[in-house]
Amino acid sequence: DLQICQHRAPTCCTKKMEESYQAAVRRERTQSIQALNFELKYMIVGHITAFQEAFESLLRFAENRTSSLFETAYRPMAKEAAEPVKELFTDISLYILGAETTVESAVLRFFDSLFPLVYSRLINPGITDLSEDYTECLRLTRQDINPFGHYSKNMVTELSKSLWASRMLSQALSLGIEVINTTEHAALTKECSKTLVKMQYCPHCQGLTLIRPCVGYCLNVMRGCLASVSELDAQWREYISTLEYLTNEMAASHDVEIALTGIWNSINEAILHAQLNGPQLSATVDKVCGQPKQQEGNLSSDNIVPVKEATADTRTFVMAHASLNNRRREFISYMKRSRTFYASIAERLCDGDLVMRDSSTCWNGEDVV
Repeated sequence: DLQICQHRAPTCCTKKMEESYQAAVRRERTQSIQALNFELKYMIVGHITAFQEAFESLLRFAENRTSSLFETAYRPMAKEAAEPVKELFTDISLYILGAETTVESAVLRFFDSLFPLVYSRLINPGITDLSEDYTECLRLTRQDINPFGHYSKNMVTELSKSLWASRMLSQALSLGIEVINTTEHAALTKECSKTLVKMQYCPHCQGLTLIRPCVGYCLNVMRGCLASVSELDAQWREYISTLEYLTNEMAASHDVEIALTGIWNSINEAILHAQLNGPQLSATVDKVCGQPKQQEGNLSSDNIVPVKEATADTRTFVMAHASLNNRRREFISYMKRSRTFYASIAERLCDGDLVMRDSSTCWNGEDVV
């Protein structure tokens, strides 16, 4: 009653043993593909971790620098500005990690929150009643009167351009892991299970436990079983080329680093621009939002403080950047070597202990040859 290991000679197998063999080959194939994938997955996961750590470190550096700008140059609003600054950098981080948001919405939301503070603490420091309605009116007016000049738009342009490749790389790396995980669990067809049993276990039914499959026979069986996986070859090669392009885009210049660490300067320039145009802004705001309550003897708004670059340990930052660039180079050279990963998967599975390489006798599916 054997279905797979049918042979003229007497056999020591039963139908139930054939079913056990089918379960065994499915388990073994999954494990052997997982073993092949392990190194590749390990490299991608390691790079995702290194990339995210370096980026978080860079964001913290840029956020601390921006916070210190308010503490040193714009003390009257430093406490209230802390939350919008934190939100801005959280939004940038989420954007890099692939959230459904844009750099433009993050930056403009920040400047919407900043304008009521700049207006009431720096341009008109005598305002005492900053009600919710008045604050909301100032936020909405910001979009029409553009108090920060071209600086807010410039910041959007610079950040969008430099963060795009980082966002794409982050998404591409996650996609790579998804592809590998999916191929690991690609189900074997019933027909494939049978051909694998015939190749690996049918010799056992005749007591030939030491005979292994012939190389050519193994390759034919594996290529047939893994045809759907090896069809990924063209897309995988294209994927590696895309990774190479994105890592080169990021490493070609210090675009990301310059854009992020320059945020504090863009904000400073924007605030100075608003202060210099204070009288015109006040006149427009009074028409749109009305006049708020003022303290007697309005305080002078003549408190423009030019600020030099916030002192920070840039050496640590430069070293972190260099280290990340080295990791990028190592990673992409490894990934380039894996271009043929899916095309050669049958060859790699037939390599090693599975087949008989240095012997004159091997199993061809029907007999020992």
